[in-house]
Amino acid sequence: MSSGLQRALGVCYYPEHWPEEIWARDAARMVSAGITWVRIGEFAWSRMEPEPGRFTFDWLDRAIDVLASAGLRIVLGTPTCTPPRWMLDRFPDMLAVDAMGRVRKFGSRRHYCFSHAGYRAASAAIADVLGQRYGQDPRIHAWQLDNEYGCHDTVLSYSEAARHAFQDWLATRYDTIDALNTAWGNVFWSMEYDSFAQVDLPNLTVTEPNPSHALAFRRFSSDQVVAYHTAQVEALRAHTDAPLIHNYMGRVLDFDHFEVGRSIEIASWDSYPIGFLSDRLEATPAHKSHYLQQGDPDMQAFHHDLYRAVGRDGRWWVMEQQPGPVNWAPYNPAPLPGMVRLWTWEAFAHGAEVVSYFRWRQAPFAQEQMHSGLLRPDDAPAPGLAEAEKVAAELRSMPEVCVQQAQVALVFDYASEWAWATLPQGAGFRYFALMLDAYRALRKRGLSIDILPSTTSDVTGYKLVLAPGVATLPESLKRALGQTTAIVGPRCNAVTEELTIPTPMGPDLPDLDVTVTRVESLPPGVERSVPGIGAVQHWTETLEGSAQVTLRDADGAAVMVSNGALSYLGGWPDSALWDHLIADAAARCGIDTQPLPDGLRCRDTKTHRFYFNYAATPCAFDGLSLPAAGVAWARR
Repeated sequence: MSSGLQRALGVCYYPEHWPEEIWARDAARMVSAGITWVRIGEFAWSRMEPEPGRFTFDWLDRAIDVLASAGLRIVLGTPTCTPPRWMLDRFPDMLAVDAMGRVRKFGSRRHYCFSHAGYRAASAAIADVLGQRYGQDPRIHAWQLDNEYGCHDTVLSYSEAARHAFQDWLATRYDTIDALNTAWGNVFWSMEYDSFAQVDLPNLTVTEPNPSHALAFRRFSSDQVVAYHTAQVEALRAHTDAPLIHNYMGRVLDFDHFEVGRSIEIASWDSYPIGFLSDRLEATPAHKSHYLQQGDPDMQAFHHDLYRAVGRDGRWWVMEQQPGPVNWAPYNPAPLPGMVRLWTWEAFAHGAEVVSYFRWRQAPFAQEQMHSGLLRPDDAPAPGLAEAEKVAAELRSMPEVCVQQAQVALVFDYASEWAWATLPQGAGFRYFALMLDAYRALRKRGLSIDILPSTTSDVTGYKLVLAPGVATLPESLKRALGQTTAIVGPRCNAVTEELTIPTPMGPDLPDLDVTVTRVESLPPGVERSVPGIGAVQHWTETLEGSAQVTLRDADGAAVMVSNGALSYLGGWPDSALWDHLIADAAARCGIDTQPLPDGLRCRDTKTHRFYFNYAATPCAFDGLSLPAAGVAWARR
């Protein structure tokens, strides 16, 4: 994990959008505001290469010179998420196709299919050209590859390029068509194939496709993102030692971010708390109304911890931080005064090296003209600028935030998201929602959390580990969970990697005699009471075996069973039951907890405890008084 690194502010800037005569003034204003990093170039392919093979870097050379001369450190982006129009003349079949068979046309961005070999090579080629020109330029301190893989539902493509690539992927994975037929259970409904060339993509079927087929396609699609990404990594690695970065998104789960992150130094993500509250979060209308101008108290922190796990040695940034109303959510209120500062400090408390605001100046044209920046379109300061300046001033007196290993860990697994999206067995089952419920319960007890991938084989130093919903538990993780206090489930180790029911049936945990013999999904408003504690909602399991029953529902049925420190949870808890489970488990393994007031969250570092008040009203706690959207910290 990163520790003791100096934190800094950045901003996203688009010199190609503005008259050249204002670049120097913009750069000086950025530095005056306390900004030290600037990202450029990630959408500018048409200005870099207006015709195939004709490069026009003179404007970019001048922009780099102006920004660097002002003292700014530059992140240069490869422009591959916005291929120019002439690229479609070269590769008319490079466009992605949606599940309904409709081509996703030119006219916005991310208009390519990850499986298209020609476009993949073209992306590597422009990365190579940029690397040759700027790879040894000391003014370029980092590189961003592409932009927001998977945004706008662009991972799953049903193009001809994807179909042929999928068939090749299947041949490599299964070797023989008989092995594929057996693995998928294709004897069912006479779905057996004679060759890999007969296997189509799992869309436009009469009813649902074979879930093993659909999950295989999701695994393939994730691998295509990794392969596309790797092509650019290799192109740039030949020319630069500067760190490589990708900016992931919030709740975009269609590809394995851990796999993408293996080949680059820094993970980053684009944080839009109010936008995500509106369109990426299962929550009641009352909850969304309560946090309308603040964002959900746990959504940002979850992603901070996730991308800290994705980044090499815990290195991560926020590449785009919301500074005002966005343009893309169903409704776009302004942040509550103080929230831009709060979001920034929360990221630093979770170990971010840089928080970069999107964007410097609001664009007066095109799709994002209603998206706020630090400046208005008329060049006047927007409200977020003053809050960024305040953080910059505070950083000068507190330049270090040292991350430490938490006492609690939460296992996160992208393949489980694909498995349960493919076979939900109930409209209310969302893997991400289950994970966020567990994370929220820990945070509401004042706990800091580390997120671990399912490939983890060592949990040394963690007093408590939670692994809800991991579809297939690797043997190494099963063994590791036996080394500490752990809560596994619900719906954990329930299927094979091919999305079939295993024998023995799950959860098949070492030294815990329990089998899930039946599952039920419950509609909204239906729950199974756990008397005096809470209830199970959405999902409930029938547990059989000799393991000690430690929680029962009102009918006496087992809800959780245990053997010493290892427990299996056979249902989706409501908030009250989650709170009981966390408080009880923490007490058993010697972790101090205390329930926090509504909207208040804490984060511990090596040196400080941070307090973040997401509530729209003042909050008093631990001898502190925080205003609405307030931030405070105290030495530990």
